[in-house]
Amino acid sequence: MNRVFSGIQPTGNLHLGNYLGAIRNWVTMQDAYDCIYCVVDLHAITNRQDPKVLRQGIREMAAALLASGIDPDRAILFNQSAVHAHAELAWVLMCTARVGWLDRMTQFKDRAGKDREGQSVGFYAYPVLQAADILAYKATHVPVGDDQKQHLELARDIAAKFNTDFGVALFPLPEPVIRGPATRVMSLRDGTSKMSKSDPSDASRINLTDTADAIAQKIKRARTDAEPLPSEAAGLAGRPEAANLVGLMAALTDSTIADVLRDHGGHGFGQFKPALADVMVSALAPISRRFNDLRGDSAALDAILAKGAARASAIADPVLAEVHRTVGFAS
Repeated sequence: MNRVFSGIQPTGNLHLGNYLGAIRNWVTMQDAYDCIYCVVDLHAITNRQDPKVLRQGIREMAAALLASGIDPDRAILFNQSAVHAHAELAWVLMCTARVGWLDRMTQFKDRAGKDREGQSVGFYAYPVLQAADILAYKATHVPVGDDQKQHLELARDIAAKFNTDFGVALFPLPEPVIRGPATRVMSLRDGTSKMSKSDPSDASRINLTDTADAIAQKIKRARTDAEPLPSEAAGLAGRPEAANLVGLMAALTDSTIADVLRDHGGHGFGQFKPALADVMVSALAPISRRFNDLRGDSAALDAILAKGAARASAIADPVLAEVHRTVGFAS
């Protein structure tokens, strides 16, 4: 069976974009792939973290993934720092990667802005750690959004260069998996900006912990335009907020944009928004209930993560031993 690896930061406050863009696909992949899912706490410290908040964030992210449908008996779920192969392999791969490759990473340029010199080395080099995350398990597939495609290409370049430099076929070149009609969920207040937990306006996003009333109010107040919905997808061009809401309805009902517009084309948002809110509440209410049940049991969450780390290490340690032999650390 092909192997999937993916990770998510323990930053808390999961929102609908995380769920539709990544986590829901992770859940379905459990049926078709050997899945390894990681709470990437090593990546989290590229920015300064309060240790107590970080520890709680790791547990809450695990609870959110479990509540969303990740099954720790069918997939491996663990936190990254508990498996030493991630950090150790990252150093070897940093000696394989090239500065010019990292200089071309657009996410670093965009997020560092004018303060490039003030960023940590970890923040600059974390795409190499991402490559190590994937290659430590010889993952064949990685679910990615549009904003992560470049980092996966870097992982492929690093794997290919390592294999070529040492004349081995140790690492497979991982392939991207992009699924679903709502892989990029946009803000409810600005259809040209991605839904984000860092947006200062809570009204811009649907949190997985929002109550039914909060979801209904946020959808009711979501920015739209004065025109009714079109009957065909071409009519959504130049209407980013309308396109976003239609995309959400399609994703939450496992249908297509064409299906949604066939049912709602010609209607105004006064009719469409309540229907969308009802669908959203129905989809998220079970997740919210289970999350609230799980988040209070730290011992159970720690046990699940520890078991997952042991299973992950059993896969990654032999790969790391291969790397040691290949580069000359061991014979």
